[in-house]
Amino acid sequence: MLQYLVALIATAIIGYTVNSSVKVIDEGDEALVERLGKYKRTLKPGLQFVLPLVEKIAHVDTIRERVLDIDPQSVITNDNLTLQVDAVVYWQIIEIERAYYAIEDVENAIDNIVLTSLRSEIGRLPLQEVLSTKDEIDKALLKKLDEATSSWGVKVIRVEVQNIIFPEKVQAAMESERVALSEKKAMLEQAEGEKRAAIAKAQGQAESIEVLSKILNLRPDSPEFMQFLIAQRYLETNQKLSESANSKVLFMDPKAMSEALAELVGDSPDYPPLNDLPISPSKLKKSD
Repeated sequence: MLQYLVALIATAIIGYTVNSSVKVIDEGDEALVERLGKYKRTLKPGLQFVLPLVEKIAHVDTIRERVLDIDPQSVITNDNLTLQVDAVVYWQIIEIERAYYAIEDVENAIDNIVLTSLRSEIGRLPLQEVLSTKDEIDKALLKKLDEATSSWGVKVIRVEVQNIIFPEKVQAAMESERVALSEKKAMLEQAEGEKRAAIAKAQGQAESIEVLSKILNLRPDSPEFMQFLIAQRYLETNQKLSESANSKVLFMDPKAMSEALAELVGDSPDYPPLNDLPISPSKLKKSD
């Protein structure tokens, strides 16, 4: 009976020893081993052994990259405007021993440094620069976190300011400015379009005059050619008037037109009557 009892106790002791000495560390994790209350070594992923009774695993943590979300905080700009700003921090433990023994709560410490740095960086900038230098603010935060956490065994990979919430009055002013800029841009584009259309119309008219001068065998700056153009415009105007509901009949003496033309272009030899031109405006109109 005693032999069975001794065997049972021995089996229990062996089972306890094996169970307490054999440890499996998961991939992406590391563990700290203490011997008699003092740090001894770091266990890597895989099957590991510790001495029963004298050694224990004090802490297990991941060495994978993790994300710390910073809650929205009130910050004041250089021109005394209060903003709500939040951020996100990507960080990683690179030395688990220092991350555990050098700082009480590394994640909380990072959170506090981010908040302090946000207030410091945004507090020295006016509102307009806060909007335009967001990337520079991220870089400044990353630099300060690197300096502060270098002795903690962690690495801050990047910091991103996510949302910047403005007071309602500032939002309304920014929206009004945006609308004004959009309207100004639209007006500039419309003016540019009208300018291009006017240039195209002028170019078309110049080409038309050149073609007519060749057909009539007249110089474009000759009085005869100018007389023809006036007569052509006269006929076009009469046609438009006849198409309107309130049309009126207008009569003009061709001789009077020639005299008016003479007054416009200055003294010159007698002009031939309109019907004596190489091609009369009415015939040119019909041929079109």
